[in-house]
Amino acid sequence: MPSTAPLTTASWTFAEDYVAEDPVMAAARERAAEVGVVPIGTGGGATLRFLASVLEARAVVEIGTGTGVSGLWLLRGMRPDGVLTTVDLEAEHQRLARETFTEAGIASQRVRTIPGAALDVLPRLTDGHYDIVFADGDKSEYGAYLTEALRLLRPGGVVIFDNALWHDRVADPAQRDEDTVAIRDLARTIAEHDSLVPLLLPVGDGLLLAKKEWAPERDERG
Repeated sequence: MPSTAPLTTASWTFAEDYVAEDPVMAAARERAAEVGVVPIGTGGGATLRFLASVLEARAVVEIGTGTGVSGLWLLRGMRPDGVLTTVDLEAEHQRLARETFTEAGIASQRVRTIPGAALDVLPRLTDGHYDIVFADGDKSEYGAYLTEALRLLRPGGVVIFDNALWHDRVADPAQRDEDTVAIRDLARTIAEHDSLVPLLLPVGDGLLLAKKEWAPERDERG
């Protein structure tokens, strides 16, 4: 049984809007609406920035560039010399994202945009190099993204999946569409994984996080 009553809509909205967005972010959201992209919400974006700051992230992979909303949140939390590698099928979306980053004063060398399918691009990235992998791409591919993230992350790094509650469908066992099942299976895999520390946050449409544990030290005596 829950120890407290569920949040009211007013409290949820207050929490989502607690960290305000600036005009650059608002313009990025307008671009997203124009091209039919649904970016991460304000609460989720603030969470990304917080995590990037706590981890002092220097290298981040983003799956799903959109028009730069989530990327800008990440960049604002990363170290000043940090580099965001962001992947998207739509080159036009990435062009709009670069406009967002330029307007925000982000140096061009801090962002590497790679057009293409995530599962074609991710295998070409360096093992154990990244502090964060953020996934907001094809929901049916989330399980495959996790496999790639575990290879890409350094020990202590964090993988983050957006839409982890998927419009209230994941918690409803009657919902059996492909995307919902994929996200539900991902959540179960992460919760049961021996080398991951899991967390599911009811932020926005849900953020599922997992920290990659440090490898246990070998017992030199045996």
